Amino acid sequence: MIDPERNLRLDGRVALVTGGTRGIGRAIAEAYATAGAALAVLARKPEELGETTAALAAIGARAIGVVGSAGDPEAIDAAVARCVEELGGLDILVNNAATNPAFGSTIEIEPRAVRKILEVNLEGPLLLSQAAWRAWMRDHGGVILNMASIGGLRPSPFIGTYNMSKAALIHLTKQLALELAPGVRVNALAPGLVKTDFARALWEPDEAGTSARHPLGRIGTPDDVASLALFLVSDAASWITGEVYRLDGGLWMA
Repeated sequence: MIDPERNLRLDGRVALVTGGTRGIGRAIAEAYATAGAALAVLARKPEELGETTAALAAIGARAIGVVGSAGDPEAIDAAVARCVEELGGLDILVNNAATNPAFGSTIEIEPRAVRKILEVNLEGPLLLSQAAWRAWMRDHGGVILNMASIGGLRPSPFIGTYNMSKAALIHLTKQLALELAPGVRVNALAPGLVKTDFARALWEPDEAGTSARHPLGRIGTPDDVASLALFLVSDAASWITGEVYRLDGGLWMA
């Protein structure tokens, strides 16, 4: 029998969320903390990490912050090691951190920008997944959730290289789901336009007009994404792996 209150709880589990101090990552970290998980957050800015871990502790969660980039192998190893040593495990990995230092035509993008995008958006999730597997999930099982994008499912103007990285992340999700089963489930979310600072250039110039183009009449919020992110790492989704969930307010149909 399904028990909604129990099946969506994360009591006794430990989650590592990259880019968890703002936007979608912050909303996911808060949702997991509310559901009973302990949290490790990897992000670049110490002051934001301090504020975030204090907020998670106020919810009642054990929380630690690790300073570093999700594309830096040393920071990745440190985050995974501290997660296991200080919080007692690593049951959930959320590869949320992303970057997009280039806005414009893909045919004219600088090679340096391409390398940075792939380092953070693709190589980072792979290295984090490898580290989590070696340190904990190979022996204890777990769940990996990758934050892709609707841009990884179809091309769009101005952010083509970012979209390419997310398309590759979608394929990585399916590959790892195949390789790590049955002990580890791996899924991805592909949000459309969400009201975050990261996507500000896409929604701020005409928020009302952009919202009106969505069948549900608005652009997304970080909490919209966090709700599905909670479901996918919970026991309620225990028979789901290798899937990519699009959430875009119905824009795909329009």
